[in-house]
Amino acid sequence: MTEVPERLELDPDSVGKGLGRLVLTLVELVRQLMERQALRRVEAGDLPDEKVEQLGLGLMRLEEAMTELREHFGLRPEDLNIDLGPLGDLLPAERDR
Repeated sequence: MTEVPERLELDPDSVGKGLGRLVLTLVELVRQLMERQALRRVEAGDLPDEKVEQLGLGLMRLEEAMTELREHFGLRPEDLNIDLGPLGDLLPAERDR
């Protein structure tokens, strides 16, 4: 049996990176859900052209911000995926989108 140390030695940089990874994973999940919903509405013809353009621009800016934040924390896109064991990965693979 592995013995648990009385005191954990935590590196502030790794804690910050871990927290950044968790937050960015959640933001990426919401971003992907928003993108899918937007595509459904566009394909259904529910939105006027002006809204479609605004939506596309907003999603592009969000993706750019995500890229910048991943680079800030030294993360790759695949680092934001969490293995949920028997349920599979949290984020769908690119081919599933």
